[in-house]
Amino acid sequence: MYYIGIDLGGTVIKIGLVREGGNVADIARLDADSQSGLKSRLKPMASLIDGLMQRNGVDKSELGGLSLAFPGIVNVKEKRAGATNAKYNDAPEVDLGSWAMENWGVPFAMDNDARMAVVGEWLHGAGKGYDNVVMMTIGTGIGTGTIIDGHLMYGKNFCAGALGGHMIVDWRGRKCTCGNTGCVEAHGSSFFLPEIIAGNPSVSEEFKKDADNYSFKTIFDKYRAGNQEARSVAEECMNVWSAGIINYIHAYDPQIVIMGGGVMKSADIIIPYVKERVDALAWQPAGKTDIVESQLCDNAAIVAAEYYL
Repeated sequence: MYYIGIDLGGTVIKIGLVREGGNVADIARLDADSQSGLKSRLKPMASLIDGLMQRNGVDKSELGGLSLAFPGIVNVKEKRAGATNAKYNDAPEVDLGSWAMENWGVPFAMDNDARMAVVGEWLHGAGKGYDNVVMMTIGTGIGTGTIIDGHLMYGKNFCAGALGGHMIVDWRGRKCTCGNTGCVEAHGSSFFLPEIIAGNPSVSEEFKKDADNYSFKTIFDKYRAGNQEARSVAEECMNVWSAGIINYIHAYDPQIVIMGGGVMKSADIIIPYVKERVDALAWQPAGKTDIVESQLCDNAAIVAAEYYL
């Protein structure tokens, strides 16, 4: 049996053909164009799914279902987006279950993207063997997924454990896209990186001129090359990520925190820095919480498909 897992990112949509057991057979990618909404992406997404199946000789009869990881709040019972945050704002109007049934005749599941990512890591990656896991995904935004005593956290409105990017790390701080002030996301995501650079007092005006063109990759590449201004920006973000993780440890008491996202290509810098800071500042009387990088990287949410279906 095969499954289709879709990870609806802010910049890239990743679609995976997954075999039973969480093995990714093939991957396709599509520009997200998230500002234009979800409806406009359905046709090209369907074409990519059909192409994956044809390329791998998979018939509809071999397909067990389709899952979608969404960057927002999801009503998992109704299989519909409940709330968005500047990405795919038309998603609550889209009946994705009908879309999946009409195109492939299969069941459909949907959840928050970071929650699906933590499931993938829990079953097949860095969280395997643990019952209490938090995953922090760092990218355009910052998300979290939380497992306590072997169960996904949901809460009354499907928000529990998923809003770690909107925990406050500076109540006097930067306005976030969610409307709050001082969120982890507002102070440590790539969406806000130009503002983070512009607001750093250790950064020169010359460095700030190119802020709109910088990514985390650029910053960490410059850091490795010995650029002190890039180091200052990187450490500011790592301090924010550390503060977020301390909040997660205090709130959820996990055995392990997994850090994911493209920025973890610099895990050799990030993990030791964050771990040292968290170990020094978090109240952990029973012992230190392990902090590790994702093992599944971009595929974490995709391989969760079988669990949901």
